Order: sequence, then C-alpha cells, then structure tokens
Amino acid sequence: MILLENEPLCNHTSFKIGGQAKLFYKVETIEELKLLLKELNQKKIPYFILGNGTNLLISDKGYKGAIISLNKFNNFIPLGNGIFKIEAGLPLSIGAKKTAKLGYKGLHKLSGIPGTIGGAIYMNAGAYGNDISMCCIEVTTIDIQGNLHHYPSKECDFKYRHSIFQEKKEIIVEGIFQLEKVNDVTILEKEIKDCLDSRKKSQPLSKPNAGSIFKRLQDFPQTSPGYYIEKAGLKGHKIGGAEVSNLHGNFIINSNNATATDVKNLIEFVQNKVKEKFNIALETEIIYLGDF
Repeated sequence: MILLENEPLCNHTSFKIGGQAKLFYKVETIEELKLLLKELNQKKIPYFILGNGTNLLISDKGYKGAIISLNKFNNFIPLGNGIFKIEAGLPLSIGAKKTAKLGYKGLHKLSGIPGTIGGAIYMNAGAYGNDISMCCIEVTTIDIQGNLHHYPSKECDFKYRHSIFQEKKEIIVEGIFQLEKVNDVTILEKEIKDCLDSRKKSQPLSKPNAGSIFKRLQDFPQTSPGYYIEKAGLKGHKIGGAEVSNLHGNFIINSNNATATDVKNLIEFVQNKVKEKFNIALETEIIYLGDF
C-alpha cells in the first residue's frame, strides 16, 4: 500500500481541478483495503473512493479526509459461458473492448465512457440505449468493518444514473457480468468505432471536463438537458475559467485554469437560467467533494 500526503487532486480528476488530499492511499489487494478501512474507522477519518476522477468536482480547498484509489484493482477474469468477473478499478473502456474482442456484446457500447467499472456500477452509467445494469448480474462490496457483501442485480436498485450503492457506506470492489456471444466480432468493433466517432463529433474531448453535468429529465427523457441549455442561449457562457461548451450544452469545460468555484457558480447560473426560461429544474449528475 502506498501513502501520499498532501497530494494535489487536480492530477487525479478529468476536470484537472481540485485542492490537496491530506491522505492519498493506493491499495492493491482486498486485505490491504480491509486493514486500511479498519484503521480509518478506528481513527474516525472520513474517506472517499476515487476511480478515474471523472464525473467529479473537487473543492479548491481539497479533501480533509483520506482518498482511496482502487486503480490497482484491475483484474479481468473470464469465468466461461459469457460470464466475466471484473474488478472495480479497471477502466470501463478497457473492460468493454476486452469483452468485445472475445466476441461478447453488452458492455461494448459503453467503451467511450471514461470512468471505471466500479464508478459505472455506482452511477449505473449508460450510453446509446445501454446501461451497466443490463448486463451486471452481481456486485461485491466491502464495508468499513472489512466484511464482504454480494448483491444480485435485483438487490442493486438500478435506475437511471442510480444504484443502491449511492446510499450504502460500502465500497464496490468487483462486478460480475453476463454477456451475449456473437458470431462476428467485426460487428462489435464497428459499433465501438461508431460510438467513439459520435462522441468525438458531439463532445468537447479536447478540453478537461467531467462528462455530462446534468441528468436527463424524468418528464422529458428523450430531450437532452443540452437542448434547453442551448435554447436558453448559454452555449459559450463563461464564469472565470469555466465555460459551457459550444459543442455540447450539457458539458462544462475547464477552458482556462478554472477553479472548482468557477465551475460550481457556472452550474448554478445555468440551472437558474433554464428554470427561469422553461420552468425546468436541472439536476446535477456530477459529484461534489469537499467544502465549497
């Protein structure tokens, strides 16, 4: 286990924003994680699990507790009959491409999502009509006392951008997925390419960002929040170094050394303007961490 003190979190987020973490742990095994959780529990130190740092806005003041990185939890284990055990720290894009290369569909259309398997399960991440809950059949977690728990999918309360793990104080360590075998791998490769090409055309991938800022509206599921943001004339609007993308209204980019405060203020400005113009309340998809 590696411990870094006063680690700049801007180096660990896709926004490239965030102050320092007082304690930053890199763990490689379940046993290390159990020992660490026991220690943090005894010392009453709060903690946050960090994957790829996507879908996350960290305060400029940093985080006073412990950050635990699970990036070393990256095993990918085919179990046979289209069943795969994938650890939480493996990037979703790698898991999607690996399963597709072996001739299995189910994760492949999620290959452009920049988070980890654990983060994808936590948020029930999705794209192009697919989400992780469609093929995830079991999730393993660990609680702060070091006990392992196994949840079949029916107990995960998967809904749009939601799972039961957002309420539970447990850490996702791995997922088990049931995928469907296909005869022609080139079909999956083409679908992956089409998804990635679509993202390149419609999303500001050249600038630091945290993905979609706002969730789709429950009352208007076919209409993107970006539509209302564009109709409100907010594309290109800036506060400090944060900017609403001209390419996609539901993205805020770090265009010029933005602070977390810049981004938060811009998010609230957009919410207020859309509410004022359309009487629609936009709900954020990203997670705030630290004191703002």
